[in-house]
Amino acid sequence: MSLQSFISYLLLEKNYSKHTASAYENDIQSFTDFCKEEFGFGNINEVEYTIIRSWIISLVNTNISNRSVNRKVASLKAYYRFLQRIGDLDTNPLAKHKALKTSKKIEVPFSEEEMQRILSQLPFEDNFEGKRDKLIIELLYTTGIRRSELLNLKINDVDLAGKSLKVLGKRNKERILPLLPSTIDLFVSYFSYRNGLEKIMDRDYVFLAGSGNKLYETLVYRIINGYFSEVSSKVKRSPHILRHTFATHLLNKGADLNSVKELLGHSSLASTQVYTHNSIAELKKIHSSAHPRSKK
Repeated sequence: MSLQSFISYLLLEKNYSKHTASAYENDIQSFTDFCKEEFGFGNINEVEYTIIRSWIISLVNTNISNRSVNRKVASLKAYYRFLQRIGDLDTNPLAKHKALKTSKKIEVPFSEEEMQRILSQLPFEDNFEGKRDKLIIELLYTTGIRRSELLNLKINDVDLAGKSLKVLGKRNKERILPLLPSTIDLFVSYFSYRNGLEKIMDRDYVFLAGSGNKLYETLVYRIINGYFSEVSSKVKRSPHILRHTFATHLLNKGADLNSVKELLGHSSLASTQVYTHNSIAELKKIHSSAHPRSKK
């Protein structure tokens, strides 16, 4: 019963999505199954760290990444913290656990030249799909919103007169983002084609498939990957890279880190700082070319 209480806590009090809560549940169930198979018991509410360590070793031996192992262990650790909170557990067996070392993932953003080629030079079809696809690329690049936030945008969230966009982010945190004139023009053009669709099933949502149903995740990925394969040789071409590009280009132009944090909807600066390595590289290049001493 404690596990179901924990999942309810994640959904109702922490405002986690069903997808995230399900991932936590699967991770904890994985440990429960391990305890049953290896040690013959299914009650994981009070276990020694040595048993958890055996589980971690078994996960490592399956050749999944250290990052994935750490995520599973973090789920279990959160569960034990919850048990402490409700008084079912005195000591968290993972309190002193140190996460496995992971290599830092450096995601390469698109260059300003690549973005210019996509939005100013690449031809888009003069139809519903073409107008939609260009708006999606423009919106991801000029606002930095997540793919899930884009998919869940509703008509009432778009204020063209006020030049702003209301976005519902993680944990139902709402933020208002400014819209550039070029983005507003694309919205106007897209809406004229959207209104001309023969059948609209999910009328409240901004972005639709040609069928009139709400747009789905894999289609957004295919749109981004397809267009950017025309202008970029980068291996990774995804909606998240556009979010990464948005943050990097702002920082490269001198934007304040706190302002970028608010635009991205991050809860802490630590999340935003992962984007600074590219801006630091740009600053080094500017410093090297502009400083008088660099020529000596």
